[in-house]
Amino acid sequence: MITTPVPGLEPLPAPGEDALHPHAVRLRADRPADPRALLDSFGRIFAGNDQDSVALLVGTSGSTGIPKHTALSARALRASAEATEGFFKSAGSEASQWLLALPAHYVAGAQVLARSVLAGTEPVIARSVTEPVHFSPDVFLRAVEQLSSTRRFVSLVPTQLHKLLETARNEPRTGKEIHAALRSFTGILLGGAPASADLLAAAQELGLNVVTTYGSAETAGGCVYSGRVLPGVRVELVPEEGMPSVPSAGTELTNEDPAHEDPAHEDPPHEDPPQVGRIWISGAHLAQGYLGDPGRTAEHFFAAADGTRWYRTDDYGLLSAHAPGEPCILRVLGRSDDIIITGGVKISARAVAEALESHPAVREALVCGLPDARWGSAVTAALTLVSPAEGAATALAENAELREALRSLCIERLGVAAAPKLLSILPDFPLTSTGKPDRREIYSILDRDYREASRG
Repeated sequence: MITTPVPGLEPLPAPGEDALHPHAVRLRADRPADPRALLDSFGRIFAGNDQDSVALLVGTSGSTGIPKHTALSARALRASAEATEGFFKSAGSEASQWLLALPAHYVAGAQVLARSVLAGTEPVIARSVTEPVHFSPDVFLRAVEQLSSTRRFVSLVPTQLHKLLETARNEPRTGKEIHAALRSFTGILLGGAPASADLLAAAQELGLNVVTTYGSAETAGGCVYSGRVLPGVRVELVPEEGMPSVPSAGTELTNEDPAHEDPAHEDPPHEDPPQVGRIWISGAHLAQGYLGDPGRTAEHFFAAADGTRWYRTDDYGLLSAHAPGEPCILRVLGRSDDIIITGGVKISARAVAEALESHPAVREALVCGLPDARWGSAVTAALTLVSPAEGAATALAENAELREALRSLCIERLGVAAAPKLLSILPDFPLTSTGKPDRREIYSILDRDYREASRG
């Protein structure tokens, strides 16, 4: 039985082909989409009166199971766009213009185009989206030159921002231009994969308005920005069995009220205790379900008696304690299928990755569990290191001292069970077409390396 955030929720039926708008956009993960065709379709859809039909179908590759087709209405896309505008409402009155630097056949890319149509502005499309060239600082800079509005936005994945900032550090002449271009954006939306603390710190030091996004196709893209729930969005956490422990969660939370710094203060403001559980989301931005898939729709989409819809995510999260009137901050702890049970202990793969990325030599980390006869699952990690020009010597890649330091860091923060049994250091992560780390390929690399290490 599923525990729900409010009583009386009933599973929703799956939408069928008859729910599709005549101009509905169908996206496939294995087939690049034409941005201009999407702009034309969105223009026709948003100009009409039928806002409840399915306007966008977002297909997955099925890398983690059977492919699914998430059905989003025009109303959901509009609600998502309005929530983003509401988040940046103090940034001026000029119309928002977007730079498309992500593939158009994924939800973040499609949303850039939908938001452009709703804003009434012409998006700039980077060459890497429509031509057989990779995203690069030069491609980015040439695209930025075409932007005409001072209220400008771009959606990036962490790998893209890493590439821009590393090039800026290693090539000072180009770096000034890159920094100026990045600073010109009203908002840089960063999603698709977790961003390391070092990357965010570097962006903050440069004065960039980087906003980390949490969401999915089911939520019409990002619905939580930098831990803060967007206008019109509701988030609830429901405790479940099988969740990983959150070491030191209570000590990591802070309260900036000056009264807490005064030991003589007798009556500090009341704080709600932190909440930990599966993330449930509600709001007008939610998808209608999965096209023609009643089983999976019933597992994730629910409705209350008053018609309010809820989406049961695959993620666990923590909502920070807060004073009355102050917003909670959502911290994503990892996916429900991201829990590694090793020696009977539940470990969050994401928590291990965050611990590894806190080391100054580590740029990115991806953690997964591999079958092991003794442990059940062995915690393993793939790493990339910061560039040599930043002081992380390439020679460290084979340095046993570095590996031991990383294992010790994981033990200190998360316990002995979290120490990776294998640390594979790669020059770069293989990427999917959207610039995300290719988890399937990285898993294969780790599996190969673990087998070889076990034989040795």
